[in-house]
Amino acid sequence: MGPFHLLFLVILSWVLFLPSTHELQTSQRQVLLQLRKHLEFPSALGVMENFNGDLCYLSSSAQMSISCQDNLITGLKIMGDKLFNVSEFNGFAIPNKTLSESFSTDSFVTTLSRLPSLRVLSLVSLGIWGPLPDKIHRLSSLEVLDLSSNFIFGSIPPKISTMVKLHTLSLEANYFNETVPDWLDSLSNLTVLCLKNNRFKGQFPSSICRIKTLTSIALSHNELSGKLPDMSTLTSLHVLDLRENHLDSELPVMPKGLVTALLSKNSFSGKIPAQFSDLSQLQHLDLAFNNLSGTPPSNLFSLPKISYLNLASNMLSGAFPADLNCGGKLGFVDISKNKLIGDLPSCLGSNSDERVVEFTGNCLADDSQHQHELSYCKQALSRRKQSRVRETVVLVAIVIGAVLVLVLFVFGVLSLYRRYRSRTSEHNIFAKAVPDNSPNGFCSELVTNARFISQAAKLETHGAPVCQLFSLEELKEATNNFDFSMFLGEGSLGKLYKGKLENGTSVAIRPLAISKKCSTQNLKVRLDSLSKLHHPHLVGLLGHCIDSGGHEDSGGNRVFLIYEYISCGNYRTYLSENYPEKVLKWADRLAILIGVAKAVHFLHTGVIPGSFNNRLKTNNILLDEHRIPKLSDYGMSIITEEIEKLEAKGEGPKSCRKKDLEGDVYNFGFILLESLVGPIVSGKGDMFLLSEMASFGSQDGRRRIVDPIVLTTCSQESLSIVVSITKKCISPEVSSRPSFEDVLWNLQYAAQVQATADADQKSDATS
Repeated sequence: MGPFHLLFLVILSWVLFLPSTHELQTSQRQVLLQLRKHLEFPSALGVMENFNGDLCYLSSSAQMSISCQDNLITGLKIMGDKLFNVSEFNGFAIPNKTLSESFSTDSFVTTLSRLPSLRVLSLVSLGIWGPLPDKIHRLSSLEVLDLSSNFIFGSIPPKISTMVKLHTLSLEANYFNETVPDWLDSLSNLTVLCLKNNRFKGQFPSSICRIKTLTSIALSHNELSGKLPDMSTLTSLHVLDLRENHLDSELPVMPKGLVTALLSKNSFSGKIPAQFSDLSQLQHLDLAFNNLSGTPPSNLFSLPKISYLNLASNMLSGAFPADLNCGGKLGFVDISKNKLIGDLPSCLGSNSDERVVEFTGNCLADDSQHQHELSYCKQALSRRKQSRVRETVVLVAIVIGAVLVLVLFVFGVLSLYRRYRSRTSEHNIFAKAVPDNSPNGFCSELVTNARFISQAAKLETHGAPVCQLFSLEELKEATNNFDFSMFLGEGSLGKLYKGKLENGTSVAIRPLAISKKCSTQNLKVRLDSLSKLHHPHLVGLLGHCIDSGGHEDSGGNRVFLIYEYISCGNYRTYLSENYPEKVLKWADRLAILIGVAKAVHFLHTGVIPGSFNNRLKTNNILLDEHRIPKLSDYGMSIITEEIEKLEAKGEGPKSCRKKDLEGDVYNFGFILLESLVGPIVSGKGDMFLLSEMASFGSQDGRRRIVDPIVLTTCSQESLSIVVSITKKCISPEVSSRPSFEDVLWNLQYAAQVQATADADQKSDATS
């Protein structure tokens, strides 16, 4: 073979085995096209459809950009349009839309992993939903991971801890609902951690404080609780955003380089640390809506770079020094709604174009903004001290009680052991638990049922908290003097207002007119009993205010009931055609009905004396942000005029009035019926609905009357169980109506049947 032929073969082999740049580009292009398909062809990637050139040279926009190096994709940024729409319904954020049910995060991330050179990945507002799979760690070169404003839930995958090149991790505005992982310090290069607007729970992980490179931490709008650890080790930290959580410790030491600290709407307590006065780089400090006390450090106002200082709605007290100085850059100060007294320092005394100062709602000697009398602040602080003493006493009592229970338990075990050894006859040891004829006026049936309930649920429990007393002035301040903007609605019991207490807690306030003949002392005892009813599916009564000053409408007294505020409206709204995007599927309705049935069963048998005639209707079933039902307006017979009239006649409030018990069963039957027929209930009377019950007997009749959402999401067996128990509940024959225990059992059985049917259907679809 001659030299020419040898050279030709060498060149030919080199060409054949040289990696083809064109093939690499084609491979990467195919991955992008596959990702576009996974994301259901978002408009941001529409430019790719008719673009035949090298995608690395595709012009960037705010919606999409691709970065390349050595013919490999190193950066991919896509901004979609599947954003959150804030509904007018109680200001609750309702997601607009997600990707379809066929979308799989697992398949999507598998496709992404075919871009191993990615250093920057930003996929925002694309409707991605489901748990984030562990295989995301295959993108080991990632330096920036931004999956904000999607619908990802579950926990952060543990294997992200191996992605040591990450310097930015942003999972903002998703639905992560586990704890913040304690392995984040494995990401030793992390500078930005943004997990805000999720549902993270548990404590703030101390491991975060070991990431020396962090410059920004954003964990606001979650459900974190407990103690905030010492932050001083984060020497590079500039931004700390922990707003709207449930953190309840004292404020810790902060890093000296901190520029922005947003800690409002938590439950931080104690004094503002003097160390905050040494934060020379601090520009923006927000501590509003906490439980901070004492006098704020004077030097806080004169920090060299401070421009925004918000200390509103705490329990700050005392007087400012007359010579207090304000920093030259301080443009906004809010010290309103505290318990500050004395003169307002000159640097805070007048608003100007350079500085805005809010100080309303204190007891300062300045009437340019509304101030309380000095006695108001002193009384409030005195009540706070008394409350702390009570909390301490309760805590000591709990500890002592626990010790006594432990001692009694040990004693009981030893006693039983001795009896066993002596082989004492069993029938001589145990007395009959429940007498056949109860002498105290309680129904024997209720007492029998109540034996299954923990003694802690009985109203006789001495450790239950006393109903908190509010002043009328506090309620006026919480509702802006019962302004129309705070009006929530009006029902058979009167008006309902939203309020915000000084500590930032949102409450619902219901004013009720009462007869002047009503004994105030007797009413307080009854309200205290009502406040002790605690159940996961009951709206808690937090306190009350009795106003004996008369009322222009009734000429009598008024009682104000202060309840916990439930944010997401009532059950009827979720059955209404006026809000089709909220309408609940059958399984969701069953879960809500079971929760309410548990609450009513508790009111009947879980407390002594029982609470009956509980005004059961769909308007009184409220849903929280997790769609957990809570029954409101229960136990109102304790304080209404009807009970007072009965007592005046000498009949007394009998705990086991059978007609009231059956009344709850009957009314709950109409809640079941409304859950079945949905919007048909609107504007229809009870008699119409009773006549329509006959339609449930045939398939055609059910199709005509049952809510289409129910028909398309239920199993026939589950539906039949609920139809049957509904008929029994609203039976004209009182003796034919079931017990509430039977109602609850049937609903739970129907839910179990439905869950099995859903699982079978999902299995068939997968097959």
